[in-house]
Amino acid sequence: MLAAALVPDTVLLLPGAAGRGPDEAALRALRAAAGAVVADAVAGAERVVVVAPGARDRALTGDVPLGAGAAGVPDHLLREPVPTVRLRPAPGAPDAAVGGAATGTVVGLRLALAAATRAERLHAVEVGPGPAGALRELGAALGADPSTALVVVGSGSARHGDDAPLPRDPRADDLDDALLRALADGAGPARRALAALDPATATALAVTGWAPWQVLVGALDARAATARDGGPAPEVRLATVWRGAAHAAVLWRAAS
Repeated sequence: MLAAALVPDTVLLLPGAAGRGPDEAALRALRAAAGAVVADAVAGAERVVVVAPGARDRALTGDVPLGAGAAGVPDHLLREPVPTVRLRPAPGAPDAAVGGAATGTVVGLRLALAAATRAERLHAVEVGPGPAGALRELGAALGADPSTALVVVGSGSARHGDDAPLPRDPRADDLDDALLRALADGAGPARRALAALDPATATALAVTGWAPWQVLVGALDARAATARDGGPAPEVRLATVWRGAAHAAVLWRAAS
């Protein structure tokens, strides 16, 4: 793996999906940070694989429209034309499947396209909350090629504060604060924190990133010399709680 961009799992990254409101400036900053980390991660990559949360493990194939209908946002509300991409399974990906993309997949693919990634170099994998070992094996397979960049879609807890999508949970602050501290502490602590994240707790706190993050752990482990205690530290470009959900834009280079 060349690099990974960790970006939020929210349809609100698509211009027009959120409408207008008093916190629009914060959302614009989040969009800009997510776009920047993806652009940096995919620069020089021969293959870009979007890894996003889904109902089950599958590789999307065929013509995939990148609208936001799955999140209840009709195409005409988006401020940009809705593209369609033709996808092929990436080497090491799970079984191929034709069907509509999950919201996080759409967001990741559109960020990659905005970063000038050619469609023929794009792949998309959706992963469900299965065994961590299997997800890490998938990551090792996807990240085996050193010219591959991952766009890892997932957010922290959606249970922060009164404006959260789900009722507030006091554990949400501790979980997301600990993950951010680990990301700031370097590659080894960050990898260990993601690997140690309890899936049951993640589900209870509506953390959508758990399964994609396990895929990332597997890709990092495929480069064991830099994954655990060495290599460049992740760069947290922006971390925020927006409308009760924790989002971050992070660039993680696998090697110097």
